[in-house]
Amino acid sequence: MRKLRKIHLHQEGTHQLTVGFFVWFAINALTYYLTYPELRWLFILIAVFTTTVYALLINFFRCPPRRFPGEETEGIVVAPADGKIVVIEEVEEPDYFHDRRLMLSIFMSPLNVHANWYPVDGVVKKVTHDNGKFHRAFLPKASTDNERSMVVIETPDGKEVMVRQIAGAMARRIVTYAKPGDESFIDEHFGFIKLGSRVDVYLPVGTEVCVTMGQKTTGNQTILAKLK
Repeated sequence: MRKLRKIHLHQEGTHQLTVGFFVWFAINALTYYLTYPELRWLFILIAVFTTTVYALLINFFRCPPRRFPGEETEGIVVAPADGKIVVIEEVEEPDYFHDRRLMLSIFMSPLNVHANWYPVDGVVKKVTHDNGKFHRAFLPKASTDNERSMVVIETPDGKEVMVRQIAGAMARRIVTYAKPGDESFIDEHFGFIKLGSRVDVYLPVGTEVCVTMGQKTTGNQTILAKLK
């Protein structure tokens, strides 16, 4: 008999899941009291609907424990999020580097795990948060117009990597744990984005890319690139 896996939930969902449970219970209890047994079909319909919605909420805040499978992390850039690669291109980065950088973007749907992992080992140099609009996260202008948080990390060999959390059309809150001076390690969370969103990673030009357009990524598992 196959053993059921334990569901791990992220701390960011504690309030929403607690309130959601009481709302789910109240709706179904009231519906049962008012409809059962004369309108049994209505009670079943509402119970199925509310349970499905609550199950989706649980799914959104799930946070499976993960360890990077490789033995060596030096020069490795891992995916900071679950999702799909939607951008691999050289761009002008206007906020911090002010020069050309290689940008890799991961689009996160509402069904993906929304915890964000550090992409590299190093030290956090700068953290900023900018309020903005809520364009759909897969659009190019989302990188510069949407609400976003920027984390710059300096690796042990002196290279700088930026990871940017971007709110999407549905997302309304970006949570960033990283602070300047913190040590960053692959396997550790640096933030969380609620609902659909996107994460951009900016790397030095010439970095070896290990993913392709449209490829699905697994946070803290998929190798995005290798720094030279």
